[in-house]
Amino acid sequence: MTRCIILSVWLLCASCSGPYVGKNVFGADEFVLDSYKIREGKWAILELEGKNPEELDENLLVESKDLIGEGDVLQIVVYHPKRTDIAHVVEHIGGHVGYQVRQGQIHLPDMPPIEIVGLTLEEVQAKLERLYHEQIPGMEVFVSYKEHGAGKVELIGQVECSSVVVNGRMRLFDVLAKARIAPGANLFKSYVVRDGILLSVDLNQLVKEGDMQQNIVMRAGDKIYIAEASAASLMVMGEVTRERSIPLPSGFMSLRLALAEAGGIPYTGDKSYIQVIRGNIAKPKIYTLSWEHLIHLPNDSLLLMPGDIVYVAAKPITEWNRFISQLLPSFTGFDLMFKNASSWGIVVP
Repeated sequence: MTRCIILSVWLLCASCSGPYVGKNVFGADEFVLDSYKIREGKWAILELEGKNPEELDENLLVESKDLIGEGDVLQIVVYHPKRTDIAHVVEHIGGHVGYQVRQGQIHLPDMPPIEIVGLTLEEVQAKLERLYHEQIPGMEVFVSYKEHGAGKVELIGQVECSSVVVNGRMRLFDVLAKARIAPGANLFKSYVVRDGILLSVDLNQLVKEGDMQQNIVMRAGDKIYIAEASAASLMVMGEVTRERSIPLPSGFMSLRLALAEAGGIPYTGDKSYIQVIRGNIAKPKIYTLSWEHLIHLPNDSLLLMPGDIVYVAAKPITEWNRFISQLLPSFTGFDLMFKNASSWGIVVP
């Protein structure tokens, strides 16, 4: 009786584990076309997910001026062949203490308060020369930063450094390098926020692919989130050695590699029906491929994206004798279990 129940369950599972067929099933040609879209990067993947991301604004790549702000400290040196007394005093203060911007102004010896906040170093230098020339013609002025807190970019997540000082010219790649991203961080799920708005920047394309069109100029107050590896993943299920979830730190992976990560397809798997389920479970897009496609098509033609489920169907039973011979060890194990249970006085239902 027990053997009949086990055999019935086995046959039921075998009959229910075949490939899905329906109107929403597509072939390898459609999978290849979508794979080339995936290869374009994050925003193409989001489009496949049914989202409509905005294109990257080219103005984000334009450098802004490095402006003097409140609290900055300047080092100022003046030179005149005859007025070494003034030059010495100005240089002495600038070298040891510096000229700090307070309420938008700096104070130089024998000069009224000078408004400089919001100006560049070059503009301040020209302004000081004009003021000095009104009193001492021929005075030369040199201005540099002693302390400059132009602003910071804040980082959170898989980074070692929580903030990086920027100056209006520093770009995203340099900020990420200074922040020291953790190995294996999920750049696909990472993002940049400015003024509460998510910027259309693909960090994976920038860091992994070297796409400098993503290398935007950073501004003070920008925020960067670096996600952990498991923030995006796919599933491999069915007749594989190890059913598992696989992280996608780059946002995509080849079907061939995903099956390898799951230990490959055992003899019980039907290699003619390898299905990829993509999108909303209520209304998915399902691709059906075979082992021949995996062998002959390049990896870039067989790409998976976050949320995909790879399902390998079970092989139909075509050799009854071989099927029974595979079950016999299980029956033997059950017989031994029943005998032992009986000897212990245990009734197994």
